[in-house]
Amino acid sequence: MEGDPAVDIPPFVSAVDLGRRISELSDDKYEGRAPGTPGGRAAAQYIADEMKAAGLEPMGIGGTYYQPMKLTGAITLPSSTMTIANSETEILVSDQDTNSVFWTKRLDKTLSVKESELVFVGYGIIAPEFGWNDYAGLDVKGKTVVMLVNDPGFATGDENLFKGNAMTYYGRWTYKFEEAGRQGATAALVVHETEPASYGWEVVSGSWTGTQYDLVRPDGGASRVQIEGWLHYDAAKAVFEAAGMDIEVQKETAMNRGFTPVAMKGLTLDATLDQTIQTVESSNVAGGITGTRYPDEYVLYMAHWDHLGKNPDLTGDNIYNGAVDNATGTAAIIEIGEAFVQRGKPERSAIFIAVTAEESGLLGSSYYSEDPLVPLDKTVAGINIDAILPVGKTRDMIVVGYGSSELEDRLGAILESRNMYIVPDPTPEAGYYYRSDHISLAKLGVPMLYADSGRDHVINGTDYGEAFSDEYVAERYHKPGDEYDSSWDLSGLEQSTEILFELGYDLANSRDWPNWYEGTEFRSLRDNMMAR
Repeated sequence: MEGDPAVDIPPFVSAVDLGRRISELSDDKYEGRAPGTPGGRAAAQYIADEMKAAGLEPMGIGGTYYQPMKLTGAITLPSSTMTIANSETEILVSDQDTNSVFWTKRLDKTLSVKESELVFVGYGIIAPEFGWNDYAGLDVKGKTVVMLVNDPGFATGDENLFKGNAMTYYGRWTYKFEEAGRQGATAALVVHETEPASYGWEVVSGSWTGTQYDLVRPDGGASRVQIEGWLHYDAAKAVFEAAGMDIEVQKETAMNRGFTPVAMKGLTLDATLDQTIQTVESSNVAGGITGTRYPDEYVLYMAHWDHLGKNPDLTGDNIYNGAVDNATGTAAIIEIGEAFVQRGKPERSAIFIAVTAEESGLLGSSYYSEDPLVPLDKTVAGINIDAILPVGKTRDMIVVGYGSSELEDRLGAILESRNMYIVPDPTPEAGYYYRSDHISLAKLGVPMLYADSGRDHVINGTDYGEAFSDEYVAERYHKPGDEYDSSWDLSGLEQSTEILFELGYDLANSRDWPNWYEGTEFRSLRDNMMAR
């Protein structure tokens, strides 16, 4: 390609290399890159080989490029039951489909819960930086907590409450179940509503039935509640009514600071959960470059290499190739690593991690966050790349979770030098910032940027870019149609990769430690980490 005269940087990033790697990773021979499968293992080997060929040093365990881990695959059996009842009648009998779904993160083959009292805990949030505690003065040991999805800012639209319409980490179901476990609850149920969840009930019933993957944790999942689940809104409404409560009135009350938990009088949960558990092995793949002056300080790049494998129940094409999601991001971090090598070693080190099992719940990045290859307090900042659309060159880049960290200031300066601009996440209420791998490190305090290709096409404008994105989401996202096409315009992917390379390389040659913005939910975590 021709160098951009507006940017004093040689063309180390190549669209040809990006296309070659995307085409290879999304080839049918890898059978959709599912963790623990022959295709997944072959894909990880290819990534390690490409990192080595790019000149990156092995950063895995035992002098290899691999950080191996064990995953569990649990299936809740049809013999499992969950009921909510009062002294007179059963209010809800779970059907694992239309009215509720439930599961466990514990590795017990059988679990039993008897007469666990229900209590409504609003949004189930403890957020000191927002002055919010839904568990204040409450002991939930032995109890079942019922809570709403998203957070009070979304519910009220009040920009001075949490982050207004933009979902915070506290709005995610992942946080809510984890917090319920920290509080000692026996079971935790989230009430589903399409708008605050940003997806319909069919996503819930489809995602939380069948095989559920998790890490093999040292405590066997004992830190989690015994039963986790979702209630369909109609089912939840009936449960509230049985306790003499109006769910809409309770929702209004839960939006207010100083909310007090409410016992759902007379209601108890009984559950028996039977499950089969299998164990599979997979690996993160990591390479790096050692800095010349500050080798113990690291700039981190991350992308997930896995996808959904294949579905034998489909006729015709049954392989989920994951070309955009996320062969693009994996190719990009290898290309950026190679650019680091070609440009010359920076003063700080850099690590490039292709993580596994993102599609199973961010498991590879979660494992890394719990057992990092480099210390988190020595990780200057991180950049996550997940599913760059081949839309062509744009005038903009999208920052998902806009308003989070000072990395955005550095990115903005680079874009301005190219006559480009940042576009905030167009749907912050959906909480996409909390749905990709960077969040595993962010929630421990490491500043992370999640930037995506833009939509304002340099020739065809924003309507073209948005239509391109809409078509991908409707026709290809998480479908067998997410395949590589040699006719793709890779100039935009090359553009985004080059910008993110420049961002990390400049940071690696600075003494700056970008932080979260004041008032964000992760700022105090980083401050405390760096104060130790």
